[in-house]
Amino acid sequence: MNQAKFRHAPPRAAAMMEALRGLGYSTATALADIIDNSIASGAGTVDLTFSWNGKNSRVLIEDDGRGMSADELDSAMRLGDRNPLDRRAENDLGRFGLGLKTASFSQCRRLTVASAGPNGLQCLRWDLDVLAASKQNDWQLLEGPDDSAAELVADFGARRPNGTLVVWEVLDRIVTDGYRDQDFLDLICQVERHLAMVFHRYLEGARPQLRIRIADKSIAPWDPFMSGHPAKPWHSPAASFPAMPGVEVECHVLPHKDRLSKKEEESARGPEGWTAQQGFYVYRNKRLLVAGGWLGLGQGRGWTQDEAHRLARIRLDIPNSADAAWKIDIRKSTARPPVEIRQWLAKLADETRTRARRTFASRGYVPRTRSGEQVSQVWQSQKFSGGMRYRIDTDHPAVRAVLDDAKGLTPQVLAMLRVIEETVPVQRIWIDTAENRETPRTGFAGEPPAAILEVLTVMYRNMVLLKGMSPEHARKRLLLTEPFQNHPELVASLPDDPRELEKKQ
Repeated sequence: MNQAKFRHAPPRAAAMMEALRGLGYSTATALADIIDNSIASGAGTVDLTFSWNGKNSRVLIEDDGRGMSADELDSAMRLGDRNPLDRRAENDLGRFGLGLKTASFSQCRRLTVASAGPNGLQCLRWDLDVLAASKQNDWQLLEGPDDSAAELVADFGARRPNGTLVVWEVLDRIVTDGYRDQDFLDLICQVERHLAMVFHRYLEGARPQLRIRIADKSIAPWDPFMSGHPAKPWHSPAASFPAMPGVEVECHVLPHKDRLSKKEEESARGPEGWTAQQGFYVYRNKRLLVAGGWLGLGQGRGWTQDEAHRLARIRLDIPNSADAAWKIDIRKSTARPPVEIRQWLAKLADETRTRARRTFASRGYVPRTRSGEQVSQVWQSQKFSGGMRYRIDTDHPAVRAVLDDAKGLTPQVLAMLRVIEETVPVQRIWIDTAENRETPRTGFAGEPPAAILEVLTVMYRNMVLLKGMSPEHARKRLLLTEPFQNHPELVASLPDDPRELEKKQ
């Protein structure tokens, strides 16, 4: 066999660095990638500083982790120094050995990293303008800070016996032409919301594992699942997939907004809004990778994010040993479930979506009494070969009372009901729901008590005076009848003698 010929073909430093800037990070996702390194180093606090000064603005990320030795810092600043296929510690949030560099270069042209560790203070930097000006096209990793950051690094070394400081300067991907201080402030708000979501499981609890501060103010965690809220209609116990150790799923249906305060509803919608935040939340070592979406699951082209399922959120935990199987990308922002687990996930998601759609349609009100008894509903859904249709329950007390008294008019009444059933404006209701982002109000929602009592009185008199029910039995029956189960105080106010209601009128 002939010996293979080869050429030494290293990438050109400046060209490679510029190419790596286009991986698609936002400022928030880039900062999350930097914070991953702080968590891996055992940091308990990460401080972010956004310093506005026009084109000379900068961003600082400082932690109190273990810090790095001279060799460790050298390795951390090199591109691809560690093989992604290497086995990682169970709590390691890294994978590709590129995050610190690619995340930083996506936002700035000068990256300085200073670390206080076993060998005292170490400092290295990359400067893309220096690389671009180099005629040798080599990889010039610079020692020490630029003059612009020298004082910052010196102050850090004097204050910190251990920890790491990351400095972004020449923020050409952030501070573009026309960019103003208000834009910078808006950016800080976006970053805060994103980090509150991505690291919420680290930030939660009386003694959180991590604190992230912006201008000395701690970021409060954002829990996508509203854990512990009394109005949550359902959540499942954690389920595991036997063939994939470390994979765990927990399904949640959030309360309808009618069951939330304005502040709770505003918070629960999340950074991207109710519709965009529905779906799977994929975590790797408690760090959020994917915040919403259905991972391509569902029939045909997959489920879409629509209004009817906005209350469905599913927590999905995977171990870092499954990165290749789940196709985790460099930005740690996408995940695709392996083929062998897709059917299992789809089944869990389908049940969650069904429950969420039911909660959304009923505006969070389950047709039961306060004691949990079943309520008689007017409308019934029926599945048939052509799909779904809706029928009026002729045994509902309000409907049955009319049919019993109709006598010769019974055929006309039944015909009228059939016409109503066949002309339910499903499409119009659906469009109005999508456009207004809420279901139409039913069940006397927003109506004054007098309007509800007027209808309630007709039914009560019919039950007692015409059907011969006792007042106690009639009131109990009304509490089991939609929509009066939601107005028990009005039912309780009905007198034993219905004729008294006529006097009041």
